[in-house]
Amino acid sequence: MNNKLPNTVDEVIDTLEHIIQECIQNNDPSGYFAALYQKVTIKVKEGIENNYFDDGERMEQLDVLFANRYIEAWMAYKSKSPMTLSWQKAFDLSTNYWPIVLQHLLMGMNAHINLDLGIAAAEVSREKKIADLQDDFNRINEILSSLVHDVQDDLSAVWPALKFILKWTGKVDDYLVDFSMKLARDGAWKFGNKFFSTTNSDVAACLKDRDLRVAEKTSVILQPGLIASAVLAIVRLTERGTVSEKIGKLKRTSE
Repeated sequence: MNNKLPNTVDEVIDTLEHIIQECIQNNDPSGYFAALYQKVTIKVKEGIENNYFDDGERMEQLDVLFANRYIEAWMAYKSKSPMTLSWQKAFDLSTNYWPIVLQHLLMGMNAHINLDLGIAAAEVSREKKIADLQDDFNRINEILSSLVHDVQDDLSAVWPALKFILKWTGKVDDYLVDFSMKLARDGAWKFGNKFFSTTNSDVAACLKDRDLRVAEKTSVILQPGLIASAVLAIVRLTERGTVSEKIGKLKRTSE
């Protein structure tokens, strides 16, 4: 994989494929999020081709800007270069045995939606009105909201009893509800507007403050409480397959 950033949705999909294959080769849990993200990108591409968005060209620009935030973080992770704290926490999880697939996915979603999405929305709206983007922003959020359902469907291929446990134990169910996708999406739009109106001299401070706030949200994912943690530990011990095999299962659901 070279260090050239994608310029089109097709190039984003190809770059994600390189990341997925590298993670499969290295048994790297970071590939869980890459596999899921490729699925979302394919859905966005289909939406552009089917005129789902008001402005397909602008949506492709947004998709590329959004994806490149993740791809740049991935490159920084591989080269051990500085990155946002939100992504640092997500990638650092790859060396920890105990997080289940779901936690790896939620850590990536936290950094990408809560931090990156608002930045991409502001950047694609430069010299325009960010309000003009809102309808299409809501449409891409409808695609992103399917992540939660996709996560549970995908995980059933890795650990079939997970859905039963999530339903049976209210504490674990609360854990998922607390990490609210709706709040994440609403927060992304609010932050996007704030970032859009931030003067150049304050951009770095604005981004740093948001990054710290998003990084703090990881405690909900990693420390869900005693009962939930015990259940998740059982899930982890009974997850089937190697990391590479689990990435493969997640990827197959996107093809």
